[in-house]
Amino acid sequence: MSTKPKSYMTEEDRTRRRAGGMSENAILMAESRAADQAGDEEAAWAWLALAKLPAHSLAFLKGQFGAQFIRDRGFRTDDADAAYGSDSRDPA
Repeated sequence: MSTKPKSYMTEEDRTRRRAGGMSENAILMAESRAADQAGDEEAAWAWLALAKLPAHSLAFLKGQFGAQFIRDRGFRTDDADAAYGSDSRDPA
């Protein structure tokens, strides 16, 4: 059983992006965008949660959707925790 969300990118597209120098993290974000363009909001958020987002991006998401959203979606918070403290996901 796969733990990854539904993909809207072809293997050929992922291979082409890797060959062009795109990082695996950037490919995860491209997967998120492809899912969003296909109208699959759940998959789009799930792909984005697999990516390692910069601390300021998680701070923006917290401001827009709240700390519980970040926890519920399973975003990786190690960079944000290092930058803002481990309590940065908790409501202010």
